[in-house]
Amino acid sequence: MSLGFVLEGGAMRGLFSAGVVDVLMEHDILPDAIVGVSAGAAFGCNIKSGQIGRAIRYNMRFAADKRYCSTQSLINTGNLFNPMFCYHTVPNELDVFDREAFNASPMKFYVVCTDIETGKAEYHLCERANDWMFEWIRASASLPLVSKPVRIEGRKYLDGGMTDSIPLRFMQEQGYDRNLVLLTQPREYVKEPSSMLPLMKWSLRKYPKAFEAIKNRHQVYNENREYIFEQEKAGKAFVICPKEPLAIGRIEHDPQVMKQVYELGRQIAEEQLEDLQNYLCPVMPGTL
Repeated sequence: MSLGFVLEGGAMRGLFSAGVVDVLMEHDILPDAIVGVSAGAAFGCNIKSGQIGRAIRYNMRFAADKRYCSTQSLINTGNLFNPMFCYHTVPNELDVFDREAFNASPMKFYVVCTDIETGKAEYHLCERANDWMFEWIRASASLPLVSKPVRIEGRKYLDGGMTDSIPLRFMQEQGYDRNLVLLTQPREYVKEPSSMLPLMKWSLRKYPKAFEAIKNRHQVYNENREYIFEQEKAGKAFVICPKEPLAIGRIEHDPQVMKQVYELGRQIAEEQLEDLQNYLCPVMPGTL
């Protein structure tokens, strides 16, 4: 049997999942493959590179840095999160991403993006850590209204959460028969239609299929969550999520708030560690 990690996005709510996976890495619980969406991709790549604590470290360090995330960046670049600083300067110079470790690991790492011309999800396998991998991650985390589409290989991409926020089905289709699903909303959460639809329609006026995906996103998302909890009951998935809504904004500039959400993820991971080990025992005999 093979193990997959499925990491939902949610912007800074993703620090909850970062706390969870840091605990798992500390206990040598590692997957055969990861699929990350938006923040799940941006933070999840550190699992394959083996860099415990990196996600919370650089987010706290640059929380109030206008080069990282600011209205100024939105005005100057068309992106709330500055593309060059966040996806090239930070991983290449300021908090170096371990490309060698990433490339040496046999773990597979998938990133989910939305092709805005087709309105469909694309699941990209990042086989090597390079500048193009960071562009795929940037595309996965590029939210409509506050990001420009990311051009890669002649296609245009935005946030993977527009089309497949929690890609458990994808991992099962790839043959991963046991999956840990990390959610950033509590179990009782139900997504409502976006209040920003009129602005989204205008922003995506050249891409009607992408807007259609946004318009239907809440229905697809809620159906996916129902499926995930059904799979959990059937023993085909293990779900970790916060017990209550996380007290953090999608955009957060207070490093202490970031730290609190990260520590909450660590706490819940420790609480569920024994149950998770029992679930994974057939997958990882002799290591738990």
